[in-house]
Amino acid sequence: MAQAAANVARRINETIEEGRDCLDLSDCDLISFPEGVFKMLRSCTDNIHKVSLANNQLKALGNKFFQIFSQLRDLDVQGNVLTSLPDSVGDMEHLITINLSRNKLTVFPERLSCVKSLQNINVEGNQITELPMEKLSLMSSLKSLDVRSNPLTTDTESVPHHFSILT
Repeated sequence: MAQAAANVARRINETIEEGRDCLDLSDCDLISFPEGVFKMLRSCTDNIHKVSLANNQLKALGNKFFQIFSQLRDLDVQGNVLTSLPDSVGDMEHLITINLSRNKLTVFPERLSCVKSLQNINVEGNQITELPMEKLSLMSSLKSLDVRSNPLTTDTESVPHHFSILT
């Protein structure tokens, strides 16, 4: 556990010291987003445009995460155990890509349909049965939706849409 904490601290320090716009905390055995990260990064969260939390054991991301990282353009949380996203994800004004593949989602996070800048959504390998096709079809920026390996019951062709769907 101490090694994992040291690894997270080292990656955060490198991000700060090198002025990176990407925070990579993938493969760190995280079960939650460390509160201390918010404190360490408070001076530079506006400069962070990409966060990778891939391949951890995250069960949830709180509203605070999306409020603090308000300038995010790319979020990768694939390979975790997320069952939902907080409502504050719908307030992200700059988010372009979100990768939620290989999690434990049973319901499509409908608040994503409020993100006007969102172009790419990946929910491959979850347990989603229905898609809010009407809401998704209204997302003018959306270009691709990856829903492979989900037990979908929704007819993805029933509503006209302008984006590609990988099924």
